[in-house]
Amino acid sequence: MAELGLADTLGILRQPGVRPQRSSAGLGWDHLYVSCQEEQPYRARFEPAPTHLLILHLSGPVTVHRGQGPKARSRTVPRGGLFVQPADRTLSVELGGRLHTVHAYLSDEALREANDGRPVELSEELGTTDPLAEQLVLALAGMTRDWQPSARTYVDHLTGMLAAQLVRRHGTAPAEPPPGPSGLSDRQLAAVRELMEERLAEPLPIAELASAASLSPSQFTRQFRASTGQTPHQHLLGLRLDQACRLLRTGSAPIGQVAVECGFSHQEHLTRVMRARMGTTPAAVRRAG
Repeated sequence: MAELGLADTLGILRQPGVRPQRSSAGLGWDHLYVSCQEEQPYRARFEPAPTHLLILHLSGPVTVHRGQGPKARSRTVPRGGLFVQPADRTLSVELGGRLHTVHAYLSDEALREANDGRPVELSEELGTTDPLAEQLVLALAGMTRDWQPSARTYVDHLTGMLAAQLVRRHGTAPAEPPPGPSGLSDRQLAAVRELMEERLAEPLPIAELASAASLSPSQFTRQFRASTGQTPHQHLLGLRLDQACRLLRTGSAPIGQVAVECGFSHQEHLTRVMRARMGTTPAAVRRAG
């Protein structure tokens, strides 16, 4: 699938009073578009978009009017409130004050994947709260500020989690629970690990790892965790750290070169991850080797 972009959004981001700060444009995210901005008061009607929209209010309270006629609703939404707009629906909305927001636009395919391929219908929501969805949106917004291609599997994992939360908490009907994860077969797990080891230095989307196991991304993520106790991103990060430690102990290449060869963006990235996960630094590992 091609990268999602501004053309896949509802049109709010094209309003004259919207002041964009950063977005996922150009980062290659194919099921999600994230944008952070300041919005000035406006009233508008927007034609349907192919993506599902989740808006997180970063400031507030602010009054928002939604809909027209007898179905119109109005609510004063606090900071942390969410606005949900399903795909393929017209939206009439009025924003009553200045607001800082994060918009997350998800493809319908992402929601279907999170629902084991079944169609998903989201409810129209105004001012609801969902702490997990809020934290996932904030994490994705943070990745637009500090993007590293090596974090591609992490972004794919966050996207899948956000899609699953929308299905579970914001669908119009309860989603059927997926069958309990049985785990990957030895053959599938070996194929996935081989791909990870071959491409330690490259961005590795969840979809490619899932393909190696002949599974959909949602099935793969659940079964991989059932087999290893880790997400694919966590496991890949562990392999990258193991290889970095081997190279630091046995070789003389500069630390920055080792970092890039093991899939980290730069030396500081390797240092940050190693300190967080191992309580040490590349320089200390080299000295101890």
